[in-house]
Amino acid sequence: MKNNEIKKTVLLAGATGYLGKYIAKELIARNINTKIIVRNPVKAIPLAYDFVEIIPAEVTRPETIKGHFAGVDTVISTVGITRQRDGLTYMAVDYRANMNLLEEAKKAGVKKFIYVSVINGQLHRNLKLVEAKEAFVDKLKASGLEYTIIRPNGFFSDMRDFLKMAEKGSVYIFGKGKKKFNPIHGADLAQVCVDAINSNQNEIVVGGPDILTHYEVAEMALLTSGKPINIIHVPHWTRKSILWIMRTFTSSKTYGPIEFFLTLMAEDAIAPRYGSHRLSLFFQNEMDTIKKGTNG
Repeated sequence: MKNNEIKKTVLLAGATGYLGKYIAKELIARNINTKIIVRNPVKAIPLAYDFVEIIPAEVTRPETIKGHFAGVDTVISTVGITRQRDGLTYMAVDYRANMNLLEEAKKAGVKKFIYVSVINGQLHRNLKLVEAKEAFVDKLKASGLEYTIIRPNGFFSDMRDFLKMAEKGSVYIFGKGKKKFNPIHGADLAQVCVDAINSNQNEIVVGGPDILTHYEVAEMALLTSGKPINIIHVPHWTRKSILWIMRTFTSSKTYGPIEFFLTLMAEDAIAPRYGSHRLSLFFQNEMDTIKKGTNG
C-alpha cells in the first residue's frame, strides 16, 4: 500500500459488474477512500466499509449523480453493456452515461478519469458495441482531464461460453482455431485499473499471463468438463454469412454482442501479459461451482 493512495478519494461507477466488483475490492484492500455509484444499493452491501460511501444513483440520469463528486480526485468507470437490457442502447449507456460522469467530474474539479474500453477498440469503430465506447474515448481525450484508457483483452467471465458449449459435449470454433489471445481475470485487471490512478500512461493494453489459441481454450473446456475432445471447426464463410444475416434482419440490440464476438474470433488479440490467474484454474472453479449447484 502506498501512502499517497490513502489520501486520494476515488469514485467508482459500475461497481456491481464483473470487473467493477474486483476494482471495488482492490480499492478497499488498499484502504483508498471510495465512493461507489450503484443502481441497487443492496448489491453493494458487501462493500460497506467505513471509508466507502455507497451512492444510490443511475448514471443514465445525470440529475441523480449531481453533487456526489465533491472531493473526488479520480473517477474509474467500467460502465457499459454487453448484452442489452431495459431497452437501453449502447449510445445511451457506453457513451451518454459515461459523458454524464465526465461532465460532472469536470464541474467538480476531478483530476483524473480512468475508463475501461476494449482491446483494439480504435480499430473496430464499425462494430455497434465498440462505436459508443470509442466515441466516449474521443471526448475523454479532449476533456482536458488527465486520463487513462484501459484496453483489456477478453475477460475470463466471457470464457464461460466455451465451458457452456463443452458441457453439451462439443465446442464450435471458427477455421482451424489458431487465432491467439490472452484473456485476463477480473482480479488481475482490477490491479491494473487501480495502479492507473498514479500512472502517467494515457492508454494501457493488457491481457492475462497465458497466450492461448481458440483451439487450446476449447480443448481445455472439454477436458475440464470431463467430455471427449469434440471440437467442430466452422468455416469462416459461415461466420461472415451469420454476420450479414444478423446485421440485415435484426436490430443492434440483438446483433451487437454477436457481431463483436464473431469479429474478434477471426483475429489475433495478444496484449502485454499481466497477472497470475490461469484460465485452466478458472474453468475448474467454475465447474466445481456447477457441480455443487447440481448436487445441492
